[in-house]
Amino acid sequence: MATDGFAPAKVNLTLHVTGRRADGYHLLDSLVVFADVGDRLSLRPAPESRLSVTGPMAGGVPLGPDNLVLRAAAVMGIAADITLDKHLPAAAGLGGGSSDAAACLRALSEMSGLALPSDVLALGADVPVCLLARAARMRGIGEDVTPVVGLPMLEAVLVNPGVPVSTPAVFGRLARRDNPAMPAVLPTWPDARALIAWLGAQRNDLQGAALAEEPVVADVLHAISATQHCALARMSGSGATCFGLYPDAATATRAAQALSAAHQGWWVQATRLS
Repeated sequence: MATDGFAPAKVNLTLHVTGRRADGYHLLDSLVVFADVGDRLSLRPAPESRLSVTGPMAGGVPLGPDNLVLRAAAVMGIAADITLDKHLPAAAGLGGGSSDAAACLRALSEMSGLALPSDVLALGADVPVCLLARAARMRGIGEDVTPVVGLPMLEAVLVNPGVPVSTPAVFGRLARRDNPAMPAVLPTWPDARALIAWLGAQRNDLQGAALAEEPVVADVLHAISATQHCALARMSGSGATCFGLYPDAATATRAAQALSAAHQGWWVQATRLS
C-alpha cells in the first residue's frame, strides 16, 4: 500500500541565539511556523530502502545512505521504496531536508502502524519541530518544542536567490552568542497585524552573519522590503531564504509576481504561514 506525505517549508519568524554549550552546540529560542508549500513523498513497502528524487529542485540531492529521508527510514526500521518530489531549495533556511525526514517518519508510521520514535534529534536540530509540523516555540538545541496555539495566519512571500548558505559558516561568524531570549511567556495576538507588530521587535540573530557570508541576502531583503505594503522582511533560519509579511493574500500574490518579474533567477513563492 502506497502512502503519501507532505513536507512543508519551515519558517523561523524569530531566531534568537541565547547561548552555546560546552560541546559547541548553540542554544536557540525560535518561533517556528510552516508554509503551505513544500516537498512531497510517496512510499511503498519494499525489501530494502531505495530513494529516487524528482521535481524542480531534484538536482544535487544526494541519493546515498546519508540522505535524511533514508536515515529516517533506518530509524523507523522499515524498508520502503521512496520517491521525493523536491520543490524546496537546498541549504536555504527552510528546513527542507529535516521536513522531508519528518514527513518520511510520519508516512512510515502510518504505513506500518508503528509509533513514531521518541528521540529524533540525532537526525538534525530541526527534525523535532518538523515532526510536529505546526506553529511552535523551539528552544535548546532543537529538542524543546512547545506548540503555540491560536497563532494568527500570516500571508507571506518566500524568496531564495539560488545561493546555498552553509549553516556552520554562519554560526562561525557570530559576534555574540548570548543574546536575549523571547519573553518567557509569549503574548496572545488577536490578529495578524498584532503578531507582525510584535515580530518587528524580535530578531533573527543569524541574519547579520549570513549577510557577511553571502551578501546577496541583503539584496533579497531590500527587494522584499521595497514591495508594496510589505509589513516585515526577515531572513529565515540561517538563510538565504527571506520572507516578507503582507496584510492579505492578494497583496502577497502581487508582491510575489513583482519579485519574480524583477529577479527571474530567484525562487519566489507566495504562501500562507500557520
